[in-house]
Amino acid sequence: MTSLSTHVLDTVRGVPAVGLALALHDEATGTELARGETDGDGRFRSFPALAAGRYRLTFAVGAYFRAAGVALAEPAFLEEVPVVFGLGGEGHAHVPLLVSPYAYSTYRGS
Repeated sequence: MTSLSTHVLDTVRGVPAVGLALALHDEATGTELARGETDGDGRFRSFPALAAGRYRLTFAVGAYFRAAGVALAEPAFLEEVPVVFGLGGEGHAHVPLLVSPYAYSTYRGS
């Protein structure tokens, strides 16, 4: 089993993305495994232990930026950011997200 965490950084304001909604789904079955919001440090750590497989982590970035008072085009260029990733073994996986209204970056962190 693999433990999972995420950390979201708002690159517009240079701060952790506090209160950003996200959801984790099993990509094969579509089953929702976790849902919540990032904490005061932009982190979400309440994921279940995950078996090997493919998963989808969806970040609600449009709603986050609107709530933060950032002016967005209508419709927003990025409403949601889906990150589909695979896990193959045991240990820990960290999926950080650097995000602005027009761009994002992610990678497998430690």
